[in-house]
Amino acid sequence: MLLLLLGIIILHVAVLVLLFVSTIVSSWLVSNGYSADLWQNCSEGVSSTWNCLSSSNNEWLQSVQAMMILSIIFSVLSLFLFFCQLFTLTKGGRFYLTGIFQILAGLCVVAGASIFTVRHTEWHRDPASFGYAYILAWVAFPLAIISGIIYVILRKRE
Repeated sequence: MLLLLLGIIILHVAVLVLLFVSTIVSSWLVSNGYSADLWQNCSEGVSSTWNCLSSSNNEWLQSVQAMMILSIIFSVLSLFLFFCQLFTLTKGGRFYLTGIFQILAGLCVVAGASIFTVRHTEWHRDPASFGYAYILAWVAFPLAIISGIIYVILRKRE
């Protein structure tokens, strides 16, 4: 039982790390001499220095920012609720609240990444590819959903 509990916590922390990295790192959209994320656009300038400007104020980009931040908040809240329920839940009880918040985190990630996928051409028209932070967001989505389902199925034992 202890190994199962440890595995669930490690999965949850892995999802949190993926969410933090994908939200913060400047690599959602990359091309030769250009890198963009949710917060700033950076381009290579004279003598290999990077010039960074704030991202545009597009409504769709702000919604992606909000979705990624909400996913982090829901996932942190879910981890906090898990530890609270671990000590206060009655024997045989299920971690419904924890699972719901973790599933909400996964749904926020998929909503934000989907919006970015559809609308990124309005923001940067040059040929660019998706960066690793974008891929990490898509990897965090199924892991968060799986983690949430595990929480919903999990029963507290002594």
